[in-house]
Amino acid sequence: MSKKLALLSVSDKTGIVEFATSLQIIGFDIVSTGGTQQVLTNAGITTLSVEELTQFPEMMDGRVKTLHPMIHGGLLARRGDSNHLEALEIHGIRPIDLVCVNLYPFKETIQKADVTFTEAIENIDIGGPSMLRSAAKNHDSVTVLVDASDYSLVLEEMTLTGDVSNQTRQRLAAKAFRHTASYDAVIANYLTAVVSEELPESLTISYDLKQSLRYGENSHQSATYYEAKLPTAYSIGQAQQLHGKELSYNNIRDADAAIRLLSEFDTPTAVAVKHMNPCGIGTGNTIQQAFRACYDSDTISIFGGIVAVNRPVDLELAEILHRIFLEIVIAPSFTTEALEILSQKKNIRLLQLETDQEISAHEKEYTSVLGGLLVQELDHGFDQVENWEVVTDRKPTAEEIAALKFAWAAVKHIKSNAIVITNAHQTLGVGAGQMNRVGALKIALEQASHRLENAVIGSDAFFPMSDSIELAGKSGIKAVIQPGGSIKDQDSIDMANRYDMTMIFTKTRHFKH
Repeated sequence: MSKKLALLSVSDKTGIVEFATSLQIIGFDIVSTGGTQQVLTNAGITTLSVEELTQFPEMMDGRVKTLHPMIHGGLLARRGDSNHLEALEIHGIRPIDLVCVNLYPFKETIQKADVTFTEAIENIDIGGPSMLRSAAKNHDSVTVLVDASDYSLVLEEMTLTGDVSNQTRQRLAAKAFRHTASYDAVIANYLTAVVSEELPESLTISYDLKQSLRYGENSHQSATYYEAKLPTAYSIGQAQQLHGKELSYNNIRDADAAIRLLSEFDTPTAVAVKHMNPCGIGTGNTIQQAFRACYDSDTISIFGGIVAVNRPVDLELAEILHRIFLEIVIAPSFTTEALEILSQKKNIRLLQLETDQEISAHEKEYTSVLGGLLVQELDHGFDQVENWEVVTDRKPTAEEIAALKFAWAAVKHIKSNAIVITNAHQTLGVGAGQMNRVGALKIALEQASHRLENAVIGSDAFFPMSDSIELAGKSGIKAVIQPGGSIKDQDSIDMANRYDMTMIFTKTRHFKH
């Protein structure tokens, strides 16, 4: 009986020499190609070239190499089918029992800043996926590997039993098809973007397992965290965790909400998030001033929350943060002294993330529904201020304009129906996720309490009636910013004029469900 045959052709050479050595000890012949064969030869491992197996030269700059019946016949032949075995014998095709292939680095290629379209196309692997798919389809007879972490399992089973179990071959086949599907998804998305296809007939997205989570929103729900195949630089997945327990499902969602909100501000800013809503936003001349304003926004709700800042955390700020129970602190960096202080609490998560990165205009947002997926553009970027319209008799002062801009940046990150009360540098009251707008306003006013001097109101959507404006006027509020667009806008305008309020229509809604 002839020896078993293994085909090895990998872009990632991790562990391949040791794997090939073990295969030869077990009794395999090895066929290889290109760089992989060179690495194995340099390590003293005897191999057959693909050309020796196919008796056909590599051609077209390597584009045609393994696409040959001597390869795919050896992969696809059913070992229990007499007709298949007869065809192998007639044509002199040697069965291939193991395939170890990973693919040209297309993802890594298109991530290079100076990549050309031609270079990207040349890094689309054709032969590799074809061999993987053939081997995976015939997994009853062929073991297929795409991941170096599986080498030891295969070798262990072969050493103990002389073969790989059908269960393992089936699991590896499924992994191979996931591998090729993910690879093709990246290519499809790249080319879709190149031709600016806005509504492709099918959605091909790919994510890699980032972390197994202890549980989901609640302890009885299982959960995992997957990261986009092409990671987003400004994302929690790309943050470096410096200290603390692993992030939970709720931690990740809250942290994501925090950095989205933080991206609205360039000046020193601190935000505190609880249950995906900001409970405090503060700006200042220094990050210490910003955090004090953030903390003073709501000294109760910040307990157990998440804080994100867009300046380094130094010793002074760390000592302030250390006095508060926080789940997570996110910052572009931490000084050595700050880390020493904050790390005294073993459970607090400290995440380092560059906060001056822009969110890509091409970024999409995916929301699952039962049986489907909703896709939309991110609600990012600031609205065009030149399109804003003052609709009341009284025009806003410069101080009011600053406060209204702050309120408008904040309210888009609050769950709808959303009302925020702010001054020019901090939130004072937040009414989030209410079923009616006047209810949200009442909550915000109660929270703002006696801090309404120079305060303004931001609303994520129009006021359907004048009752909210009347309540704001009676409370002493003198400036409001809202999208407008209600059939009763004039009622709200008239009410604002009655209380000598100024009101701006932005003509852009910011619902956040």
